[in-house]
Amino acid sequence: MVVDGVAEEAEAGTDRLFQALADLTRRDILRRCARDELSVSRLAEAYPMSFAAVQKHVAVLERAGLVVKERRGREQIVRTDPGALGRARRALDELEAAWRGRVERMSDLLAEAPGAESETHQPTEGQSR
Repeated sequence: MVVDGVAEEAEAGTDRLFQALADLTRRDILRRCARDELSVSRLAEAYPMSFAAVQKHVAVLERAGLVVKERRGREQIVRTDPGALGRARRALDELEAAWRGRVERMSDLLAEAPGAESETHQPTEGQSR
């Protein structure tokens, strides 16, 4: 449950982050820009789509905070924001911790349940182990 506007905005930011990462082309753009700063024009050369389509992918990455665009002369240079992937990792770590906690609580409840301690079952004559 979202309690306040700050938490709501943080969740919206996490949603944008994972929606951006959900697309193969955007992940590839992110990898390319992690290796080297590239212009949008140069990026567009690598894909079988229009320049406008690549611009839209870059815009989604930028809104998610994964890349930063900087104008240099007539070109828009795209570079990754190294801290952005850390935000994704923290979000996943929080989810993992929540699920691990649930599994541990379920294990504790099962261990406390009546009859949870299994009696050693000795096979009767004719049964195999």
